[in-house]
Amino acid sequence: MNEIKIRYVFRHKKTNEIVLHRYTLSEIEYFGETIYTDKEDYELISRDLGTGLKDSNGKDIYGGDYIKITYDSAFSKEPFYVGVVEYLEKEDYPAFDLRPWIDLDMNAISWLKSESDPSVKKYEVIGDIYQNPDLLEGTE
Repeated sequence: MNEIKIRYVFRHKKTNEIVLHRYTLSEIEYFGETIYTDKEDYELISRDLGTGLKDSNGKDIYGGDYIKITYDSAFSKEPFYVGVVEYLEKEDYPAFDLRPWIDLDMNAISWLKSESDPSVKKYEVIGDIYQNPDLLEGTE
């Protein structure tokens, strides 16, 4: 079983600098509240659950990450798609998926990991909604 990972997102109170820290559930249980209370000049703005998946480069994928999917030209006119990973509990769909929605016969995250679909050439984390809030502009 994979270790559960959570990304803590902090913003500096004066400079608005965003800082990301990744912890395993075991580390959180060991360190407790000191994970975020020792960051005096920072405020905790989000906790993002890891999906348990890695991109084509081996980087962990978290909720709030932008994913760029490069696929075979036979699949689409466009050479790639960019979406954000979201956990959709508010839509009564308790699973990670990509938004904006991709018209597929299955969940987009499952589609990425599907070995039966050769149209996916590569998928990679290219940023996150905290450090790159405008990344989706112009890609839809």
